[in-house]
Amino acid sequence: MTKFGGYMGKVLMIDLKDRTTSLYPWSDAEREAYLGGKIMAAKIIRDNVDPHVGAFDEENILVISTGPLTGTNAPASSRFNISTISPLTGLLTSSNCGGDFGLNLKRAGYDALIIKNKSESPIWIEINEDEVLFHDAKDLWGKRVSETQEALDPKAGKVVIGPAGENLVKYASIFSGERAAGRGGVGAVMGDKNIKAITVKGTLKPKAVHLEETKEFYKKWIKHLRNHPLTGKQLPTFGTAGLISLMQHRNILATKNFTYGNYHDFDKVSGERLRIDFLIRNKGCTTCPIQCGRQVEVDGRVVKGPELETLALLGPNILNNDLELILRWNLELDELGMDTISTGGTLAFAMELNEKGLWENGLEFGKVDNVLSIFNDIAYRRGIGDELAEGTRYLANKYGGAEFAMHSKGMELSAYEPRSAVGQGLGYAVSNRGGCHLNGGYLVLFEGLGLAVDPYTTKSKTELTILTQNLMEAVSAAGNCLFTLYAMLPEYLIYNPNSRITRLTNRLLTTSLVASILKLIDRADERLLPFKLSLIPQIKAIELATGMKMSIGKFLQIGDRGYNLERIYNVERGVRAKDDSLPHRLTKVRQKADEPGSLVPLEELKEKYYEARGWDENGIPKEVKLKRLKLIE
Repeated sequence: MTKFGGYMGKVLMIDLKDRTTSLYPWSDAEREAYLGGKIMAAKIIRDNVDPHVGAFDEENILVISTGPLTGTNAPASSRFNISTISPLTGLLTSSNCGGDFGLNLKRAGYDALIIKNKSESPIWIEINEDEVLFHDAKDLWGKRVSETQEALDPKAGKVVIGPAGENLVKYASIFSGERAAGRGGVGAVMGDKNIKAITVKGTLKPKAVHLEETKEFYKKWIKHLRNHPLTGKQLPTFGTAGLISLMQHRNILATKNFTYGNYHDFDKVSGERLRIDFLIRNKGCTTCPIQCGRQVEVDGRVVKGPELETLALLGPNILNNDLELILRWNLELDELGMDTISTGGTLAFAMELNEKGLWENGLEFGKVDNVLSIFNDIAYRRGIGDELAEGTRYLANKYGGAEFAMHSKGMELSAYEPRSAVGQGLGYAVSNRGGCHLNGGYLVLFEGLGLAVDPYTTKSKTELTILTQNLMEAVSAAGNCLFTLYAMLPEYLIYNPNSRITRLTNRLLTTSLVASILKLIDRADERLLPFKLSLIPQIKAIELATGMKMSIGKFLQIGDRGYNLERIYNVERGVRAKDDSLPHRLTKVRQKADEPGSLVPLEELKEKYYEARGWDENGIPKEVKLKRLKLIE
């Protein structure tokens, strides 16, 4: 059990081999050090999975974890995390989801679920508080995602896989409702363990220590989110798709396999067009006041509409301007259970391989008539789909074209073209799970999507990247949606982008003085930063809900601990500085011929980043760093 509020105090372990259950020990000291979510999962995996274990080895485990805010009615707190060894990268991966499984896991009395070993035959698992049942899944095996969910208890939280997960597509996803744990191939690991679905329900509820204060604080937090120009206007009005036009303007919209940063037909696949011609209504995750999700109609069904990444990577990045087609593709990929980001990135790379005569595969930029059938070929591993199912890195190793293979550590890049946002390029390269914009720190928010910091300078970019990475790690571990961090940016700066104060702020953020201050913050702890910060409401929310003392210093150090914990485990799996890489196209070829800075000066950024992170020249966290974070004695 636990002395802290917000938590249920139990972690359930399921052994698929002998179909037994037990409680995994997780102490209050560990709750305070690792908080929950992805950081908790990283600790469990490092303690239980040998660095030589592969994604499809029986010894690999699947960890589904929540945060202390999950289930407390905090805004945007229905998130849960799934971590495992990735079949796509061979490294520790984590994937976040906004479905209702995490909420129901807590109602069943558990903060996390650990699944070990493999089932000999396909099963689905039913969890009803203390009761865990194993069911034959032969009637579910082969079904698509929505069919699978419809066949299960409508009152239970669910995680399920589609055909892509069953067939071990390296970027298969896990779904909870309409929401996906999309990246890293977590669905393939679930399929390899012969699990088609897990359902969970119960009648319990986490209790906040300071209940009335918590309720009042949540009301103020929700009001702030609804009044902020990004979380209260832009995201509800246009969803993440609203960023397409801004990315076009800033030259960060991935186009033709990242050859360019803008697309002449961007307006045909923009968030504005989606809203005007196709939007039926908004829909968001449970407990979320932002409601950034889109509902559209496809073949008479009202379904989830595409997010920014899907629009960009299945639109401009393959030279497709047919938005209605992208709506249909988005639905098909969800039904098959595949990550739209890696699918789009792999497809674009295969098209360029064909264009350059390296692999004749029938895929061409702008040719869309065969794409839907290719998606199915990937999910069922038919024909060229069998190779496409392995991802971009595999194709580059077999056919060549590494200089334009858009991945880092084996994970396909998301939709932000980093040659006009070099801090984002650094984030892609050093991200623990590969080419991820979020795990990379999402510095593009400062370089054009929120503020307008000089996108080409390297000044302050390493310090800002570390700060945002640590902050996002901690927010995710708390069980909160990362979009709530948009509201961290002062409203005045968003409403007045051309004002003298905003322009001065953008310039100040890349000065040596600010870089020095940020470096001190990145190295601080609760002794040096013992106060709370109203711009980051998660800090006070955690303290009110759990009773755990929390400050900005402690919160950032938890994020720092989580980021370094994942890094040191990946180092044990072989990661070194050479793996923190980007393709030649992004580091050696200018995006704009007349702009010398329009490429990612990665080696310069990495050197500064390693020094600021407390890592050595090989990208390995130094002993003094690990001791300070209490990751070693």
